Amino acid sequence: MKQVETIKVGENFTAVNVGKLSSIKDYVLPLGDIEIPGKVFVGQALQATGSELSFQTLVPGQDSGFLHTHKTHEELYFILKGEGEYQVDGEIFPVSEGSIIRVAPAGKRALKNTGKDEMLMLCIQYKANSFTENDSPAGDGIILNEKLEW
Repeated sequence: MKQVETIKVGENFTAVNVGKLSSIKDYVLPLGDIEIPGKVFVGQALQATGSELSFQTLVPGQDSGFLHTHKTHEELYFILKGEGEYQVDGEIFPVSEGSIIRVAPAGKRALKNTGKDEMLMLCIQYKANSFTENDSPAGDGIILNEKLEW
């Protein structure tokens, strides 16, 4: 089974590599009694403390396997390649490369590849309603330390 590679770890950062995006299909996520092919979570490898992220690839005709919700996490889905349909609370709509979908914790969600080629998706989970004005680049969230010189 393919593994996430740690590139470098420092006091204030962690860098990992999942490989070429075309190789996401080589990952397998064990989930209880089932295995989900083409899915990898990366948050733990990154030592993320406020979010989780995953990549998933779906072959033509494949869906995400089940509708699901979350207790506290909102999700952002980025369609990086391919086309398909996204379902939230019974609403089904088309998605394709460049589509971004936000789903609140209670939204019952699923994704299906309806295209002729592989679909690749990036999902970011984070605690809903946790972002404040102090976190926003438009607010007071960014502290400029020094001029960048390479």
